[in-house]
Amino acid sequence: MIIAVANQKGGVGKTTTAVNLATALAAIGKRVLVVDSDPQGNASTGFGVGRKDRDPSIYQVLVDGVPAAEAVRDTVIPGLSILPATPALAGAEVELVDAERRSNRLADALASLPAFDFVLIDCPPSLGLITVNALVAADAVLVPLQSEFFALEGLSQLLGTIERVKAGLNRRLELLGIVLTMVDRRNRLSDQVCADVRAVMGAKVLKTMVPRNVRLSEAPSHGLPALIYDSRCAGSEAYLALARELLERIEGPLALAG
Repeated sequence: MIIAVANQKGGVGKTTTAVNLATALAAIGKRVLVVDSDPQGNASTGFGVGRKDRDPSIYQVLVDGVPAAEAVRDTVIPGLSILPATPALAGAEVELVDAERRSNRLADALASLPAFDFVLIDCPPSLGLITVNALVAADAVLVPLQSEFFALEGLSQLLGTIERVKAGLNRRLELLGIVLTMVDRRNRLSDQVCADVRAVMGAKVLKTMVPRNVRLSEAPSHGLPALIYDSRCAGSEAYLALARELLERIEGPLALAG
């Protein structure tokens, strides 16, 4: 299953979610690929892939037609691979404007790879052509949403983009769920935002919430997912719970029995 982790707002925990959810799924025994489609390359950094070790990258795959298999790297986590990104990817938006099948470049590239149980695409914080490529390639979208005052602003724009892609480019695309991130239970406003989002979006909001957690913030500077950096911190426990909840939502209650 291919899941686009998307939100056009930056700083909502999108990359943190992609990196740690992927690690949690791998820990459960799934074979996982993370596609870093953000020019900032933070997901690549989060798995310890240095700048000098990202050639070829997703840029060459999308723009130059380099086979995705040549750009995929193993990580230190068993069963988890990454297709890394570099700042060059920022230029792909312009370079692909007149390209043939410009919205399908990522889907075509992923179709050539051996099967993974899950592919998680870390989208850039925008609704441009790279994000459209991710949505065309994906089966479903996971939306990290920060529990702050403006949380619902912009969500309607993202949902509208998902519907347009579904109508014109990818009929199988579905909203898998919304995960509330950076939740601070000591903050009354955070609780109110969570309640408001659940009131508006209903069952699409996942039960698992990711707390604001210093270990989640520290882990990328060590080139490690939080689940490896500190498996017992509240953030790591939340992403393990999120992985289990998503598996149950996708595969049913028996998904975790084996």
